[in-house]
Amino acid sequence: MAIIELRGLQRHYTVGDIVVRAIRGLDLDVDSGEFVAIMGPSGSGKSTLMNILGCLDKPTGGHYSLAGLDTSSATADEFADIRNSKIGFVFQGFNLLSRTSALENVELPLFYDRTGSIVDQKKRAMTALADVGLGDRFDHTPNQLSGGQQQRVAIARAMVKDPAFILADEPTGNLDTEMTLEIMSLFQNLNDRGKTIVMVTHEPEVAAFTRRIITMRDGVIVSDTPVVDRHRADDDLVEWRRAHATFALREVAS
Repeated sequence: MAIIELRGLQRHYTVGDIVVRAIRGLDLDVDSGEFVAIMGPSGSGKSTLMNILGCLDKPTGGHYSLAGLDTSSATADEFADIRNSKIGFVFQGFNLLSRTSALENVELPLFYDRTGSIVDQKKRAMTALADVGLGDRFDHTPNQLSGGQQQRVAIARAMVKDPAFILADEPTGNLDTEMTLEIMSLFQNLNDRGKTIVMVTHEPEVAAFTRRIITMRDGVIVSDTPVVDRHRADDDLVEWRRAHATFALREVAS
């Protein structure tokens, strides 16, 4: 079943006397349980598409249906509700509140829950932190956590309301190799459990961990291909640590 359905999507901007056609009649389906990478050079339209998928912007033309809801005809309040309840955001810069604990950062989206279905917010947030391997760091502030751990908190925050899909914008852009592999391993594990993930990235080696790569250029999709030789981040992480340990031993020996 399609979680995301785009039909004839367009987004135009007017800059002075010039009309910039950022997205030009784009069609796209993303099914439940997919892990999709969106790639393309600067100016290809991928950031504009991400903003529309995240309900941060509305298209100029065409339709965007998210989990059966037509976002194109939604009012401002309905648009905000869709964004808050259906989408979990993960950003390159983590976007954590610096003076609050990991638990409080993860709890934050629950304060905007209008359904009243989440009775114990703290328990829900603790479960989300445990799911990303940080159950023992719930009281740590961001400056007490590594970059990879901060991104794990951000992923827990994105997951805490059980959204229709996770939208990740360059989620490993600020991380080193080891932390990148840790985060991609976490995403793969979440996807293996059925979570739908759409990730914008400019790194082919990161896209290789997904299941499908969509490449954009000049506001249209130029390729949409499955990942054939898919990497497992768990395996790559083990290999990286083994190689790193061997190198460290050689350095000590010399």
